[in-house]
Amino acid sequence: MAADVRTSSPGARDSDSGGSAARERPATTRPQPPASTSHPLRVAIVGGGPGGLYAAALLKRLDPAREITLWERNAPDDTFGFGVVLSDETLGGIEHADPQVYAAFQRDFVRWDDIDIVHRNARHTSTGHGFAALGRRRLLEILHERCRSLGVHLRFRTEAPAPARLAEEYDLVIAADGVHSTTREAYARVFHPRVDGHRCRYIWLAADFAFDAFRFEIAETPHGVMQLHGYPYAADSSTVIIEMREEVWRATGFDELDERESVERCAKIFTDALGGRPLTSNNSTWTTFRTVVNERWSHGNVVLLGDAAHTAHFSIGSGTKLAVEDALALAACLHEHPDLRTALTAYEEERRPVVASTQRAARASLEWFENIGLYLDQPPRAFAFNLLTRSRRVTHDNLRLRDPHFTEAVEREFGCPPGTPPMFTPFRLRGLTLRNRVVVSPMDMYSAADGLPGDFHLVHLGARALGGAALVMTEMVCVSPEGRITPGCTGLYTDRQADAWRRVTAFVHERAPGTAIGVQLGHSGRKGSTKPMWEGMDEPLPDGNWPLVAASPLPYKPGGRLPRELSGTQLADIRREFVVAAERAVRSGFDLLELHCAHGYLLSGFLSPLTNRRTDAYGGSLGARLRFPLEVFDAVRAVWPAERPMTVRISATDWAEGGTSADDAVEIARAFAAHGADAIDVSTGQVVAEERPEFGRSYQTPFADRIRHEVGVPVIAVGAISSWDDVNSLILAGRTDLCALARPHLYDPNWTLHAAVEQGYTGPGVDWPAPYRAGSRPPRTGRSDTPKPRLTLTS
Repeated sequence: MAADVRTSSPGARDSDSGGSAARERPATTRPQPPASTSHPLRVAIVGGGPGGLYAAALLKRLDPAREITLWERNAPDDTFGFGVVLSDETLGGIEHADPQVYAAFQRDFVRWDDIDIVHRNARHTSTGHGFAALGRRRLLEILHERCRSLGVHLRFRTEAPAPARLAEEYDLVIAADGVHSTTREAYARVFHPRVDGHRCRYIWLAADFAFDAFRFEIAETPHGVMQLHGYPYAADSSTVIIEMREEVWRATGFDELDERESVERCAKIFTDALGGRPLTSNNSTWTTFRTVVNERWSHGNVVLLGDAAHTAHFSIGSGTKLAVEDALALAACLHEHPDLRTALTAYEEERRPVVASTQRAARASLEWFENIGLYLDQPPRAFAFNLLTRSRRVTHDNLRLRDPHFTEAVEREFGCPPGTPPMFTPFRLRGLTLRNRVVVSPMDMYSAADGLPGDFHLVHLGARALGGAALVMTEMVCVSPEGRITPGCTGLYTDRQADAWRRVTAFVHERAPGTAIGVQLGHSGRKGSTKPMWEGMDEPLPDGNWPLVAASPLPYKPGGRLPRELSGTQLADIRREFVVAAERAVRSGFDLLELHCAHGYLLSGFLSPLTNRRTDAYGGSLGARLRFPLEVFDAVRAVWPAERPMTVRISATDWAEGGTSADDAVEIARAFAAHGADAIDVSTGQVVAEERPEFGRSYQTPFADRIRHEVGVPVIAVGAISSWDDVNSLILAGRTDLCALARPHLYDPNWTLHAAVEQGYTGPGVDWPAPYRAGSRPPRTGRSDTPKPRLTLTS
């Protein structure tokens, strides 16, 4: 939630990890090699924010013999934020490490449980969240007092010596000098920082009263959408953050206003939220948030901490939290390990996964607010639920535990019958009604012979159909022998293959009534003639290769096999191959057909500017690159029965510079929807070998979310969706219509049945096959009759 991270414009004060730093100057010598002991006696800390101060206190408390000096270029009572929110988890760590600091915090905390979302004159409150906040100035005073009492040397209004000099003169240098860290920049060649800017401007302000909840208020102005984030931090004070996209900020004229005029205008825009009260500033400036990521956090005896190492957007309130937790982990690792090198390595290994997870959540939250205009027309409670679950850390299940009344109201508004989780509500695509929202995602099995699906495919797809999902998709079924990825790929280029598929669809329809089965048609393009995945992904066959074709003569990997650029005649031939395969799919009894235009295969290769370098009518602009995939779609749609739905899988980003962007993906989806696509299956990547995907839980769903709201077409979300809680959350928030899961269905073919059992659901959205009903309750796994202790004695 909004809290304490504060960045500033160039030349202004540093962010919340402390404003102190040496003036930017090059490092003239290398840091000292790590000492043989992990208990450095002379410690230099650059930056007097909470992270630096708390690290100083902890290290001094662990070894009073240490000489610790902290530099802060600002005055001790200078502070450039207002309130700080800390989680129970962080407070628990502080309590165990330093009860005195914890007790001081406790005396000043303001606590509350509610979140208010105000939008279009509707106010919805969700409770049970649990927040604790205090003033940033008071937090710093507590840490100053603690450091002084322990004997830490605090040097305020003093520039720190150059990083290289500190590294020579001290055993350990802790760079806690904020988002604009000069220490980090001095050794940028080692830390390899990446600093990303974002689309919104924001300003930190304060109000002279305490909100009674964490408040989000949306203002729709003639110039665009603005939002207020507000929360109390004292009995008579609240932090107020005003945020809007850059273009809205400029259109409103904020770029021409001074600080006083900006503050007055913000108070006028949000007069209802403030009850007509004014806002105050503290050298407040409009700025854009910067996400900082470093490949390394330490170099010799220099280590990064807090915002110098990483930042997380204020909308999830993690700046001070992360910095304090960094300090705790660093102190613990220095205490536990025998030498400095091992200790700093352990510190980074412990903190990096936690920080990466927080940054993913923060980025999801940041992007949600950047794109808030997409959600304004959602029903009020759905909008509120969407906002609350935006980072994917708050989910349907834990929100239901925190506030069952609010969650039940959202479910009723969505249309869930009583006792029905969102994932078990039906969904209609053209003439096909799916009984729930779960799809078994296409997964290449590479287990066919001459393109024929055999017993393996019957068992594989049949088992997952029996497992309760509403729709089971085949792997990519190839339209020609040359269109295969590997020799083990299935096809629909012979009648014999169509008959074999008929055996699979008949089993699904007869033995798993209520489950639909879909076929995904595709052509491998330049990614064909390779080994099965487990023998070497995308590696060429040692022999028996077939010729490769593509939009342009570009190999998938450097030094890889070169495909031929398709001529106009060959394009027509391939289009006919798709049509014939679709006609066979009709005879095979498939309920749905998906056209594979993703992952760098042939049709995807036409869409991406990185793989389509053609100069004819099929290359150049996005509209031209769409031409052949749309021709194939139209030709297939013409022979696919009108009552049966047809979907398209796309890669919404190439995860590579100059490739398909999220904006392009919206236009690609819009074009397919205009040609009759019933849903867009939104995947990402695998188009170019040099991609750099940003993996994480549900990491591809924001692309589906945007397409759904901008284009107005149903979407299927894919990508690291692994729990039924995720499915419920995504469906109820309106980010997707269907969820496709791959690996979870490999782990558990009965994933959907088990999801129903675990949620206590027994309605029409899922049905246990009659032979399996005896297993519809979890088996007992051990004794349950052990007597509980009746008496506990304490010394």
